[in-house]
Amino acid sequence: MKIVVLDGYTLNPGDLSWEGLEKLGDVTVYDRTKDEQIIERIGDAEIIYTNKTALTRETLEKLINVKFIGVLATGYNVVDVYAAKELGIIVTNIPTYGTNAVAQFTFALLLEMCHHVWEHNLSVKRGVWSNCKDFCFWNASLIELAGKTMGIIGLGRIGQKVAEIAKAFDMKVLAFDEYPKKELESESLKYVELDELFKKSDVISLHCPLFESTKGIIYKENIAKMKDGVMIINTSRGPLIVEKDLAEALNSGKVAGAAIDVLSEEPPSIDNPLLSAKNCIITPHIAWAPKEARERLMNIAVDNLKQFLEGNPINVVNF
Repeated sequence: MKIVVLDGYTLNPGDLSWEGLEKLGDVTVYDRTKDEQIIERIGDAEIIYTNKTALTRETLEKLINVKFIGVLATGYNVVDVYAAKELGIIVTNIPTYGTNAVAQFTFALLLEMCHHVWEHNLSVKRGVWSNCKDFCFWNASLIELAGKTMGIIGLGRIGQKVAEIAKAFDMKVLAFDEYPKKELESESLKYVELDELFKKSDVISLHCPLFESTKGIIYKENIAKMKDGVMIINTSRGPLIVEKDLAEALNSGKVAGAAIDVLSEEPPSIDNPLLSAKNCIITPHIAWAPKEARERLMNIAVDNLKQFLEGNPINVVNF
């Protein structure tokens, strides 16, 4: 059985092993694959793994031997799952590997916005503290999270973990989810409609999937409903935000700060408006990427294929 990994470098730049897959078949791993290389590289393989290499209907219709596509991520919008279903191809994803990593990174971003740790570190090393007339100084307003309200859009596994951490900081949590689980509600966590979340939240963190219903959920009209000085975090998917609208809100001061790990185009074009916006932290889509999380991802990817080969597919996204 032939197994082709179209873009394995991001998952495994050399610090993990493909041994688990190699026990299941003849594996070929490509670091990266351009669109025009997809058909040739897959050839007559039956098993395909992709992370961000898009598999469109047009491409899938040419892959007559493929029976299984493993997406090496939680989001699976890179595969036309409807076409795959019509063609009898199982598509799986990796739903749980990065919960702790992404939640941790969400608060790394939030705490950086609240305390400007790196900026103050640089100031000290440039001699500002050594020449200070007082015993301390700060270059920007410092924010205490206790008593603040965090609005979480998408209360799945990651959203729930973020809520748990927020409560540990004595924050109140407002959540919006298309499929609320009322049993999660407590004195410090309430489900609300989007408009109420926008109106009352001091921090808004995005943890919802990218669907038509969520695309551009942060845009001019919704930003106008938010508190002046709100902070926005996105560790989910870039197109959840209309970047031009957020940049305008940052530059006007309506939004006090944004911390973004994902963009609508990755890598971004140099004219992306968020790159030059005020008070905007941008990291290169790394919330998911601690080695521990990538090891879990690899193990789940292997298990998905094992279960498929045994006739009991799991984590299938195109029922």
